[in-house]
Amino acid sequence: MENLAAHDSTLNPKPKNHHTYTFDSPHPIYAMAFSTSSPSPCLALGSFIEELNNRVDIVSFDEETFTFRSDPKLFFEHQYPPTKLMFHPKPLPGQTQSLLASSGEFLRLWRVKESAVELCSVFNNSKSAEFCSPLTSFDWNQAEPRRIGTSSIDTTCTVWDIERGAVETQLIAHDKEVYDIAWGVLPYLPPSQRTDLFESLISGIKNIPL
Repeated sequence: MENLAAHDSTLNPKPKNHHTYTFDSPHPIYAMAFSTSSPSPCLALGSFIEELNNRVDIVSFDEETFTFRSDPKLFFEHQYPPTKLMFHPKPLPGQTQSLLASSGEFLRLWRVKESAVELCSVFNNSKSAEFCSPLTSFDWNQAEPRRIGTSSIDTTCTVWDIERGAVETQLIAHDKEVYDIAWGVLPYLPPSQRTDLFESLISGIKNIPL
């Protein structure tokens, strides 16, 4: 029986994983975001090039050929490598354009159209119009998509109201660089008493209610 089983395994090798697909980028990749709101699933890929000029490519998935394909029109230049990329967490039903956020020296919003990518907004909370402490990360609030929280090497976390283009609050609760940030809720409270909070990552984790 053992020989028969071995013979059957040789004639019928285990099929490859047909749910794994590969895209070879011409640049090292540091940041990535996935969107399902566009007509076909797509990825935003941020390069990691050790110089000022970097880029973000929008790569779509062809569901007929089961391959990723890049469109030379769907990319944009990005100053410094983007530290994080995120698509809008709650796009409107039937919306054909996607909203993409990126972090680097500033927080930026981009509108991804069918044949172009346009810069919508640049958020800078620095008193200097040209310089800002680099942002290490950010997170988009799923419950209230108008809110984006950013973390920075200057030890601060900033909550932006992207609809008003204004800072909602800035928290100076750290004594070291803040490397990451994430939104959450307190599920054990009744809905009327729930409040947003975010966790920030330094050498430890802090829970900060808003």
